[in-house]
Amino acid sequence: MVETDTAAPEGGRRYAGETVAGTADAGTLADATAILRGASAKGRLACLLPFLGPAFIASIAYMDPGNFATNIQAGAQYGYLLIWVIAASNLMAMLIQALSAKLGIATGRNLPQLIRAHFPRPVTWALWAVAEVVAIATDLAEFLGAALGFSLLFGLPLLPAALLTGVTTFLILGLQRRGFRPLEAIITAFVGAIGLCYLAETILGRPDFGAAGAAILAPRFADTESVLLASGILGATVMPHVIYLHSALTQDRIIPRDAAQRRRLFRFELADVAIAMGIAGLINASMLMMAAATFWAQGVDVTGGEDIIREAYRTLTPLLGGAASTIFALSLLASGLSSSAVGTLAGQVIMGGFLERRIPIWLRRLITMVPALLVIALGVDATRTLVISQVILSFGIPFALAPLVLFTRRRDLMGDLANACLTTAVATLVAAVIIALNLFLLYRTFFA
Repeated sequence: MVETDTAAPEGGRRYAGETVAGTADAGTLADATAILRGASAKGRLACLLPFLGPAFIASIAYMDPGNFATNIQAGAQYGYLLIWVIAASNLMAMLIQALSAKLGIATGRNLPQLIRAHFPRPVTWALWAVAEVVAIATDLAEFLGAALGFSLLFGLPLLPAALLTGVTTFLILGLQRRGFRPLEAIITAFVGAIGLCYLAETILGRPDFGAAGAAILAPRFADTESVLLASGILGATVMPHVIYLHSALTQDRIIPRDAAQRRRLFRFELADVAIAMGIAGLINASMLMMAAATFWAQGVDVTGGEDIIREAYRTLTPLLGGAASTIFALSLLASGLSSSAVGTLAGQVIMGGFLERRIPIWLRRLITMVPALLVIALGVDATRTLVISQVILSFGIPFALAPLVLFTRRRDLMGDLANACLTTAVATLVAAVIIALNLFLLYRTFFA
């Protein structure tokens, strides 16, 4: 490891080559440096562009195939009732990702590295084990979703579609060899594609925006099953693996030279988070509203079958026409491919940070494909597997969120970017809500 000469708060030394992202490309870095120094004459939008990217990579995890399964089930079963859960989860996600981005900027290290440096060895190993389980569950959902997308679009059996998914994600990850900006660009393009698909679905489905707004303003549950589904939505929206990843994406992408530049850089990252997570939230809401308008409002049951996503795809054609089902499959494919690539990057950060060990990214991609291929080969219901994976993810959130809150409140690590008391209080409340929902899931699983 080579230590740079960047000034940072005590305990926050920067190390070259420790992040999966690396620094920005030369052109982006030059523009960003000039903007941080106040030496750029560009307009506001042009000044923002060099800093966009990290949150868009993180945001793809907030609209992955697991979201498709939980949002469609929620809309088809309860109409617009649970859209407030998506809105609340998205606000939580904005806060969490902003804290993660700030941690990387202020300390020059990512969250797993700080856990390794400051926590006892047994705790570090335990947190690493939880993070790896979460990463496997995440990749399972994302890989299955992309395979389903290929299967629906081209009429392929699921196993050949899964192999095609593996090849495609290898190609996407190969973009890293050309620098990180091309990968940011392709992931952002996928986000745009998913957004356009659901804009089209919203136009075709004609949801009741008034009912959706009323549900957001008057949050409630219908029964214990709706609480269970809300926990799944939370698990699909607040993603522990990108809590780890986002801090790595910002830790030395653009390196500020003093405290003023750090504050300015963080403000740009806040804009990045607000835009990317705002788009992700709108897409999630569109998924639920499409299901509510198309299935729930017309009395069509797609939740009783073995495969909700396939049933939704088949049902869209007679209800809205063939274009709707094709658009649905395209959005699922874009979501699965991009989120699977991002999940692999997060796995690299988790292993590298907790253990100071790395394996080639192609090998990690190959290893994490195995559980999904086994699920497909055994004929397990793919959509049910997606929903279960989101519940597993919700259990992993506190183990990433608690260290994040603990570190970002420490002035000796964060310097002038340390959390305000109000920020820490809100983040603690978010963690408490998530833990409470997890305890409810345990009760429902083992005692109800």
